[in-house]
Amino acid sequence: MSIAASHWREARNLRLAARLDNTSAQPRALGLAREGVLRRAVGLTLEASGCSAPLGSRCRVETSGGRWVDAEVVGFSGDRTFLMPSADLEGLLPNARVVPSGQRGEVAVGEALLGRVIDSDGVPLDGRGPLRAEHWVGLAGTSINPLMREPITRSLDVGVRAINALLPIGRGQRVGLFAGSGVGKSTLLGMMTRFTAADVIVVGLIGERGREVRDFVEATLGEEGLRRAVVVAAPADRPPLARLHGALRATAIAEWYRDQGLHVLLLMDSLTRFAQAQREIGLSVGEPPTTRGYPPSVFAKLPALVERAGNGADGRGSITAFYTVLTEGDDQQEPIADAARAILDGHIVLTRRIADAGQYPAIDVEVSVSRVMQDITDAPWRERIRKLKRLMSAYNAQRDLIAIGAYQRGNDPVVDEALARWPSILQFLGQDVSEAADVAASRDALARLLDDVRTPPITTPTTETA
Repeated sequence: MSIAASHWREARNLRLAARLDNTSAQPRALGLAREGVLRRAVGLTLEASGCSAPLGSRCRVETSGGRWVDAEVVGFSGDRTFLMPSADLEGLLPNARVVPSGQRGEVAVGEALLGRVIDSDGVPLDGRGPLRAEHWVGLAGTSINPLMREPITRSLDVGVRAINALLPIGRGQRVGLFAGSGVGKSTLLGMMTRFTAADVIVVGLIGERGREVRDFVEATLGEEGLRRAVVVAAPADRPPLARLHGALRATAIAEWYRDQGLHVLLLMDSLTRFAQAQREIGLSVGEPPTTRGYPPSVFAKLPALVERAGNGADGRGSITAFYTVLTEGDDQQEPIADAARAILDGHIVLTRRIADAGQYPAIDVEVSVSRVMQDITDAPWRERIRKLKRLMSAYNAQRDLIAIGAYQRGNDPVVDEALARWPSILQFLGQDVSEAADVAASRDALARLLDDVRTPPITTPTTETA
């Protein structure tokens, strides 16, 4: 045996011994879980003394009338345990009992979830009776070795011409929809929900208005769309822990379907509300605020959530995820938007200027990016995308001069071509909400727009269809 092999085996044995020591110590630590007494309730945080429970575990807090409220251990300091409730605290009394339940967050999954609308605790909201749990998975999910993930090599049809042609989406990609209020974000999500070629759709409505839940289920999804969908709703009036768990539950459900070999579309509206819920929790337990009041835990939770989506290992299904990111005051540099751009595989920006002009979807093609475009498109396709972006950039640079009639044709051949093609470009980018445009039709329309040449059917890279 070589010296290197001998050292490696010795190190391995030491690691194994340390792991066994930790494992044997773990049951003794969990066995110390004991009942405590509520000493303080300020804002969103409960403080209990005498309560011993692991971080992330569940406890029950007694209220008046014999009612119990679920809470999660989010921190501790000395003999004080900090808890965050997942429901309203009406009837809470001083010195109330705090009883560890011995359970961590688990998610009921199975085929029975299809067509159902549930809340952040998995309780049905649709009045169709209780759910039958076929399997249980952890709320936090399990990480996948990045070297084992299937690479993104197939394009995914989302039914929107501007995206399919100019910002092609790959199966297993994570994309952000960056938008302010009132620019058609929900409408675009609805189009993708109806038209995307996916086996299962999981929708997380996190921190949005309560009325939007019913609108999305009845108007956007409809009876036909709901048959292959699961909706997890945690509206804005729910406690921050419930909103946080809503996003985690939706992702855990999508992971289970992916592990069954299915191709899942995960729509989360919105990633910003998830971050704001974590900000409320972090500040309540004493985390120091950093950028614009966001504590460090927010920027640790965002990648932990997003990285759970994507392709599975060894070709076992995929999760293509769209996360909406709210840009306050249309500021694309605000902290959550800036952090999301760094961890996502692309971003689609909706701008108010385009929406105010009456063009929908209001996608700003110039500043939107798909980071997997190189892997799922061929050279002629990429050249047409670059050409259209050059034309649009040249036109927008001279927009003011063109509007007042001060631009003289002949000064710039690129601007001249953009002027000649501009009505056709606007027609190409616009799309009615009831109209679907698949990848092949979108690519063909782009070719006709720029060079009047019909492209052959797509063979490589492949396009994923239902």
